[in-house]
Amino acid sequence: MLVIATLIAAGRLDGRLLTSALDRLPGLQFVRWIDQGDAADLEFAGTPSTVRSAFYDWEGVDIIPQAPGPREKRLLVADMDSTMIGQECIDELADYAGVKTEVADITERAMQGELDFSGALKERVALLRGLNAAVIGRCLAERIRPSEGAETLVRTMRSRGALTALVSGGFTAFVAPIAERIGFERFEANVLGVVDGKLSGLTEGGIVDSRRKHDLLSELRDALGLAANETMAIGDGANDIPMIEEAGLGIAYRAKPALAAVADARLDHHGLDTLLWAQGIRRSEWVEG
Repeated sequence: MLVIATLIAAGRLDGRLLTSALDRLPGLQFVRWIDQGDAADLEFAGTPSTVRSAFYDWEGVDIIPQAPGPREKRLLVADMDSTMIGQECIDELADYAGVKTEVADITERAMQGELDFSGALKERVALLRGLNAAVIGRCLAERIRPSEGAETLVRTMRSRGALTALVSGGFTAFVAPIAERIGFERFEANVLGVVDGKLSGLTEGGIVDSRRKHDLLSELRDALGLAANETMAIGDGANDIPMIEEAGLGIAYRAKPALAAVADARLDHHGLDTLLWAQGIRRSEWVEG
């Protein structure tokens, strides 16, 4: 099969580095610059996994292999914690309750795929019981920041007609304001129970877990009448695996090994906005966040 691979080395992709890239994989050929000095399309007669393997350990360089043809996506579904933002909200919230070490350990094991997500969520939320709900706003203001390039990626895709959805195993109290800040049209997340202004230690309603993330992508794709290759999903942990596998282009962003092993591509060294290059969109067309 033929593979188009977008090579990204922002600000330093010169002729010497491009030659080094081509030397890494016999048969790899230069096709075109997307933005000279930043990103270029290469072509390879083989499999995406062969391309990924040739580049996975190259510090500072990312490569996104795809099938040839139209690459611009019409649907983006993204995880939030450690993906669209640089933090795990529940871990930061737990710090205010004095239980960050315990909660963060459970979070890490769940993201590695060592624990059942729903059980891990229930256990962590229980540890927050009695925390003043007003602390959520303080946590958002003091600790939560979008990942590099998140706003530019989302706002550019929206400006070009794509539907963007933020789906999280976290909580609507965080996800709603973050979705608005970054520019997502839709969001879905869990609801923290609050009684008399304090966290109840329970969630309300259904749980947004790995299956729900997968199903949301499928539902939106089908509602829009899109082909699989018109969809992109981004995540970082094991609970994102079904969603990443369902997407036409599944991106593991600075991800845990379990997800990185199954994703179509890894983004380890650049901001999220560089995924616009993977869609063939030049920087001059980006809507800066």
